Amino acid sequence: MTENKIEAGHVLVRETRAGKFQQEVLTESHHLLADEPVKFGGLDSGLGPYEFLFAGLGACTSMIIRLYADSNKLPLESVSVRLSHHKIHVNDCETSFAKDSMLDHIERIISLEGALDDEQHRRLMEVAEKCPVHRTLQSKINISTFERS
Repeated sequence: MTENKIEAGHVLVRETRAGKFQQEVLTESHHLLADEPVKFGGLDSGLGPYEFLFAGLGACTSMIIRLYADSNKLPLESVSVRLSHHKIHVNDCETSFAKDSMLDHIERIISLEGALDDEQHRRLMEVAEKCPVHRTLQSKINISTFERS
């Protein structure tokens, strides 16, 4: 990956120096902005980091549901996914977490519109659990960090 050409499957994020937090997000064919809201010192010129994460999960969920519905000729008219994030207290000494530690919780609300019967609806909700981004977020993730000179 060079500074001018982003390879397929790669993402380059670099600061713009416009404001305190604004970042360019570059892929092979897209240019986006990441930022923080004004109340946190940003310019609110793009999605925040967690919003990008949720957008990936929501988009993947919606796409896999649509793919399954279309390939099985289900009467799904529309699908939408609303996501939110908060921290919850883990207060159980039986867990592997330190006492009174916090756990990230993502709430995903899926709305399915169409003349779906109960079995079709149940199956689409099962398919949502197989979303690759969902599965990645629930797996043990290893992130390798390297410095480029």
